[in-house]
Amino acid sequence: MKKTIMIGIILCLAVFLSSGFIEAAGKTPDKNGVFPDITLHEPAKAYEKEYLGILEKGPFALSRIKADVVIVEIFSMYCPYCQKEAPNVNEFFRLISQKAEIKEKIKIIGIGAGNTPFEVDVFGKQYDIRFPLFSDESFSIHKAVGEVRTPYFFVIRINPDGSSKVVYSRAGSIQDPNAFLDMIIQEAGLQKEG
Repeated sequence: MKKTIMIGIILCLAVFLSSGFIEAAGKTPDKNGVFPDITLHEPAKAYEKEYLGILEKGPFALSRIKADVVIVEIFSMYCPYCQKEAPNVNEFFRLISQKAEIKEKIKIIGIGAGNTPFEVDVFGKQYDIRFPLFSDESFSIHKAVGEVRTPYFFVIRINPDGSSKVVYSRAGSIQDPNAFLDMIIQEAGLQKEG
């Protein structure tokens, strides 16, 4: 009887696994790869919607952000490296905001892997983050980008047709915000556009 139950359990498990109900983690997009088609919830704050150029209500695709380049930081409120990196990222955001020729072309967002909206809000307030932060409480986005370590930075070139190309994909510190910005401008081809 026990053997029959065990065989039944194994068969049920095999059917469950083969039917695709378990979502596998995606592959981490490398340089020149394609960033997954992720959906973000509507920003709660009006200035965040304005910054991103999002006019519609409700969830939106990353490709809807009005920018040539979108920088995505995958972070966690509980990650000591993310906490240490926050001043660098804030300085990077400030540099972009001060350059009239690129401030509308480059946008930054943060995605809190496993963080609730409350945790993301606490992180944003504690480190005075001025760019939009999004909760990924279910880890769905984190899984789609290959369950990367935090902090992780993706620099994504958004094409006019909505397709994307990753121009930078790496874990760790951005180091020098000025050098990082120069690298992004070059890799994304923004200097050619005037």
